[in-house]
Amino acid sequence: MISSSHLVERLLESLELDASLFHVGRYCGGWHASTHGMGHASFHLVVQGGCWLHAETLEQPVRLERGDAVFLLRDVSYRLASEADAAQACAQPRQPMQPLDAEASDGVGLVCGFFHFSSGLSALIIDAMSDLIILRAEDPAGSAARALFDLILEECRRANGPSQVLLERLTHLLFLYALRQQVHGAQPLGGLIALARQPVFADLLEQLIKAPGAIWTLERMAACTGLSRSAFFKRFSELAGQSPGQVLLALRMRHASQLLRAGHTVEQVGAQAGYQSVAAFTRAFAKAVGVQPGAYRRQQSGR
Repeated sequence: MISSSHLVERLLESLELDASLFHVGRYCGGWHASTHGMGHASFHLVVQGGCWLHAETLEQPVRLERGDAVFLLRDVSYRLASEADAAQACAQPRQPMQPLDAEASDGVGLVCGFFHFSSGLSALIIDAMSDLIILRAEDPAGSAARALFDLILEECRRANGPSQVLLERLTHLLFLYALRQQVHGAQPLGGLIALARQPVFADLLEQLIKAPGAIWTLERMAACTGLSRSAFFKRFSELAGQSPGQVLLALRMRHASQLLRAGHTVEQVGAQAGYQSVAAFTRAFAKAVGVQPGAYRRQQSGR
């Protein structure tokens, strides 16, 4: 039996996401900036100077300094600005970014971009998190994250400019460290993380992850927890925010996607994902992923 802590780690490791840079540069003088309304999760790394973060989920503005990072897991209303006062921050102009300047003593240098989380299992994991995560440079528990941020800072100081690919990959890793700090903290979380934290559900979740294509009836899942059928369904749904069937579907779609990327045929994948017919699997996959499994397989092989 895997421990709840190790199961949480496995869930984080299974997170499928892409990080893409939006811009790298600096603002000086009076300014404000935001990607709110673009429909994406976003990140902002302070690589020089400092600024203020204003967000609807914060009671007070938060000062960000060099080495701090903010991850917005949903498209919430926020802005970064030169001013601490909310009204003054709104009044500041939007202006184009200037190139990073290692010798500058004013303003703020930022690495900004977007996250895209795969649907299904990854969405269930992210849905458990708060809208906004702030990673502090001075956090004593964040030595590994600081090492990653140092690499980002070093990359930003390159004479020929930073590599977009390296910054995206380093930010991806930095975000995973931020998530690890959050899930191992004391704050309550929902979704699959909440299930993984509960020993009575952790063993079932491990079995579902290992064999999503098995025949999983509600009665069989309930039996794994020692709860009655009705008590199991109620408690599971309260913790996860999704029904057992919805979680099982997400796990099956993730398993199917992995098999398709590995080159298995649609018929093979449907059977291993627990479907009795190709037609039933095709309908479920297309509804969950947004594309037919055969087309998905061809897209992935093209990459």
